[in-house]
Amino acid sequence: MKNIASNQKSLTVSILSLSLLTVMAGAAVAPALGVIKKYFADSDQLFVQMIISMPALFIVLTNLFFSSLAKKFGAKTLVTAGLLLYTLGGCAAGLFNTIGLVLAMRALVGIGVGIIMPLSTGLLSYYFPPEQQEGLMGWSSAMNQMGGVVATLIAGLLANISWRLSFLVYLMGLISIVLCLAFMPNDRIGTAQPVKEKGSCGAFGRYHTHIVAMFLLMTAFFLYPANFAIVTASEGIIPAKYTSVIMAGMDLVAFFGGLLFVSVKKLCGRYTKLAAPVLFTIGYALLAFTGGGWAGVLAGSACVGFANGCGVPCIISAASRAAGRSAATEVMPLISAALYLAQFASPFLLSLVRNITACGAVRLPYYTAVGVSVILMLWSGVREPRKKA
Repeated sequence: MKNIASNQKSLTVSILSLSLLTVMAGAAVAPALGVIKKYFADSDQLFVQMIISMPALFIVLTNLFFSSLAKKFGAKTLVTAGLLLYTLGGCAAGLFNTIGLVLAMRALVGIGVGIIMPLSTGLLSYYFPPEQQEGLMGWSSAMNQMGGVVATLIAGLLANISWRLSFLVYLMGLISIVLCLAFMPNDRIGTAQPVKEKGSCGAFGRYHTHIVAMFLLMTAFFLYPANFAIVTASEGIIPAKYTSVIMAGMDLVAFFGGLLFVSVKKLCGRYTKLAAPVLFTIGYALLAFTGGGWAGVLAGSACVGFANGCGVPCIISAASRAAGRSAATEVMPLISAALYLAQFASPFLLSLVRNITACGAVRLPYYTAVGVSVILMLWSGVREPRKKA
């Protein structure tokens, strides 16, 4: 019994270590982007910006084929391959002097995360009973946020030495490689589950409420990191030197949001699915309508962070319950694709809103985020309809 408990703990740590890496896919080297932009001054600046967005695109594309990969290869094989692509592709980007080769390495990072991301949550559903999953999903979300904080800080320090060194932050993948090789079974999770009757819309048709909810939630969230520094600098009320501190604080609040997810669920009960949309709406309303002073910015950022921290495990745990042990191959690739598609699409959404409304307001990203949050709140009302007695 002692060995079984020890093995289960080792497996838990191995799976959760994957969550430390996934958010880092594009954002880890964001602090170095200014230096990289100067180095590649002769290149189209769109290509420089794609250093951040390229992984998200390839994560989405890889997720579309994940179920096929899971039928052919075991979990340990998939995780190891994904981690190697993540680590080698991430670090190698700093070796090249041409933007095309840098972007090619970033694409490898995206493919690696496209393999890792569904497993980082799906394996929790596969190996652990439902009564343990909600707490573990909260820990997974918390590890996501902590990984982002640690990676951003390390990359920022390395970028002060050289933009090339900032890519060494992806060496964090070595920790997960060692853990997974040592403790993760090589079960072929794509063939172990009974085949479910397929509707005309396939997996998306069965789980579309969760998938769309994740897309809306992450669209609302990514409007914050993509625009907060720009809006704050434009208004000039809060000194620029505090911007990164506030954003790091938001990530820390998100970390605690993940840790406290089980407590939030106990407190809110069946209304837990509305907690994140309500907090997003309040947070962005504070950012949009309170004058840009310290109180509104800090309170608004805290609400946005906590909403993200508790909202992600809420959706993932609900989707996992619906899919059972097949979650890793059926619904998690689609949830992952929705998450990163939102990251890729949110700048285009803001541009579309700006063109349609012809609005040049500095706080337009916050107004847009309030609108997306309200839509998420309405959509959450149709998720997980109560079963008939």
